[in-house]
Amino acid sequence: MIIGIDFDGTCVTHEFPNIGKDIGAIPILKELVNAGHKLILYTMRSDIDNPKSNSAEIIPQPGTYLSDAIEWFNKNGIELYAANENPEQRTWTTSPKVYCHLYIDDAGLGIPLKFDKNVSNRPFVDWEKVRILLQNRNIL
Repeated sequence: MIIGIDFDGTCVTHEFPNIGKDIGAIPILKELVNAGHKLILYTMRSDIDNPKSNSAEIIPQPGTYLSDAIEWFNKNGIELYAANENPEQRTWTTSPKVYCHLYIDDAGLGIPLKFDKNVSNRPFVDWEKVRILLQNRNIL
């Protein structure tokens, strides 16, 4: 199975442009890879030299934001199949949407979230509940 994984709020707390705190994703992501699933990092992060935006929510400073997220996976021993693309889909579509069988994203309707103000000022994925969902669907 190909699984799209968001980063901020999903693998770590929301602290962009920095890498957020651990929220329990690492062991479950490793379990998914060990079970034969392919993980695609599916994130808004990008490496950018000269960002421009008039939005107060956008941080217009250059950085290696995507590379930093990929390095987080490498540092934690989690194999990625790809980042922001599915290499297999180029043969049958030019759609920019990354094709996956399943997406895990804190912004997804129904994804289990938790809020702990001692960890983050925003909700983040509850990985223990995600593990149960994955087990119930025979994915893990």
